[in-house]
Amino acid sequence: MATPLPRSFTIGALAQRAEVAIDTIRYYEREGLLPSPRRRASGYREYGESEVRRVRFIRRAKDLGFSLDEIRELLELETDRENGVEAVKQRAMQRLQDLDRRLAQLTEMRDELAQLVAACPGGGEPECCPILSTMHGESPTAHQAPVSACCQGKAAGTTTREDS
Repeated sequence: MATPLPRSFTIGALAQRAEVAIDTIRYYEREGLLPSPRRRASGYREYGESEVRRVRFIRRAKDLGFSLDEIRELLELETDRENGVEAVKQRAMQRLQDLDRRLAQLTEMRDELAQLVAACPGGGEPECCPILSTMHGESPTAHQAPVSACCQGKAAGTTTREDS
C-alpha cells in the first residue's frame, strides 16, 4: 500500500519534489512566479502539490528556452479559458522561431570555426595562425607566410632528430 502524501510540506520537500534547489524556490517567490507561501505557526513556509506543479512548469518552460517574463505570461495565459491556448501556441511558435534563428547563427559560427581549424597548421609562428589572424580582424591569409615558412611542417614545440 502506498504511503499517503502529506497535505503540506516545507521548502526543502518542495525543492526535492520539483527537482530544484531551495534557493531556486526563493528566487521564484521574489520574482513573483510563485505566490508567497502560507506560514506555519513556527514561521516555516508551507507548500502543497499545486506549488510542485507550478515549479515543475517553470523549470520545464526554462528548459524550452522561455525567459522568466515569458514564463510569467504563460502562467497567466494558463488560466485564460477563452484565448489562453491560442496565445500559448503563439508564444511557443515565437520561441521556436527564435530558436531556429539561433541555431542558424550557431551553425554559421561552427562552420566558420571549422574552416579556420582546418586551415591552421597547428604549429609554427603565431603570426601564421589563421585563427589568431581572424580574431584580430585580419583576413586569415593577409600576413601569412607559406605554411612551410610558418611551421616548417611540424607542430609547435616539437623537434625532430634532424633539429638536434
